[in-house]
Amino acid sequence: MSSDSSRQPSSTVVAGPSGALRGVARVPGDKSISHRALILGALAPGHSRITGVNPGRDVLATATVLGRLGASVQWAEHEDQVDIEGWGGKGPREPDDVLDAGNSGTTLRCLLGVCAGANGAFVFTGDASLRRRPMGRVVSPLRAMGARIDGRAEGSLPPLMVRGSNLTGRVHSLPVASAQVKTALLLAGLGAPGSTSVTEPRPSRDHTERMLAASGVPVARSALTATVAGGGRVGAGPRRVPGDLSSAAFILAAAVLVTGSDVALADVGINPTRAGILGVLAAMGADVEVEHSGDWGGEPVGTLRARTSELRGVTVDEAGVPGLIDELPILAVIATQASGRTLIRGAGELRVKESDRIATMAAGLAALGAEVEALPDGLSIGGPTTLQPGEVDSGGDHRVAMSLAVAGLIADGPVTIRGWDCVDTSFPGFLTSLGALRSGPGSEIRP
Repeated sequence: MSSDSSRQPSSTVVAGPSGALRGVARVPGDKSISHRALILGALAPGHSRITGVNPGRDVLATATVLGRLGASVQWAEHEDQVDIEGWGGKGPREPDDVLDAGNSGTTLRCLLGVCAGANGAFVFTGDASLRRRPMGRVVSPLRAMGARIDGRAEGSLPPLMVRGSNLTGRVHSLPVASAQVKTALLLAGLGAPGSTSVTEPRPSRDHTERMLAASGVPVARSALTATVAGGGRVGAGPRRVPGDLSSAAFILAAAVLVTGSDVALADVGINPTRAGILGVLAAMGADVEVEHSGDWGGEPVGTLRARTSELRGVTVDEAGVPGLIDELPILAVIATQASGRTLIRGAGELRVKESDRIATMAAGLAALGAEVEALPDGLSIGGPTTLQPGEVDSGGDHRVAMSLAVAGLIADGPVTIRGWDCVDTSFPGFLTSLGALRSGPGSEIRP
């Protein structure tokens, strides 16, 4: 793993063996939906109030960039509420400096689509981790629509410069399912004459399609294809963001693994294109209940309840990966306590996330005594295994850090996680949320 300080902050926490976790908790707003709600608010003419916005650094990066592009973005102090005055039909303005997406691939990829057909020049960059992440999969189809994009490695690595140009709607067939790429192309298609359709080899997250439709933009949808017509106008108005299922997965995992636990999570998004982790937990025998309680702007919302469970190993193949790509690190921890072997394949995308999640999780779990093997496109994990105390590294990756912290709750002794600051990317209040569920001595994660 790289020693780059922007990927591996110096802070540490210690996760100790836990007593039972009990009670009701909430998780921050869905990160994917928060990004998209902010972007749609900027595209719309007039005022939009968005509540439940994720407070992490990734979403703040999107809000900051949108402000640099001409939207008025006001974040309520001590609140998860954002008020936006969008630029509407005027389009984004040309900024006077580079646009920094931080560590957020969603910010960079989606806003490439927004700026591809706008007037002006736009330069996007990010931190050292983001500058290593591949962008060719979004740059190439945007170029096919007429976008002018230059950058390192022939435009496949940031920094990237976009010179707004006249786009043309196009039929896209993506080789790899990607909600970020799909979103960039659909947003570019709103400003391109003709229709723009995106077909994927398997379903990916459909937040963009749902939110566009809820904002008054006609979207034609089938199982694998989404289509928009050029000239579609996004309507302004209130938007409410449900709780983040990817963040909830860490609390669910802790409840399933820690003896005597019984935890409920309210108002969590349960979009079926995101809910793969719930299906895998069910297949493993986990005691997890899902109660659908309503729909917010086209997004189904519910209450999740999890209790300590006896688990069995499962196989996750390429078809199932898009529906739980962000939950695979915590699934690896759960697998260490399942009877038999858990096999994750077809997840090569984990190699190019905030860290190489395959290598980082394999190294971390092996350091704790788990039976784990890193595969080119996944992991093989045997269980159940008693995890040992030790010191592990997050690789500057928020999902790895929280996964290893959950591992510490069921280890035989304290687990020290280096690089904890990265958790602020998506779940700044993780320690507080988990601590509120403690029911006895010994339940702790401390600085």
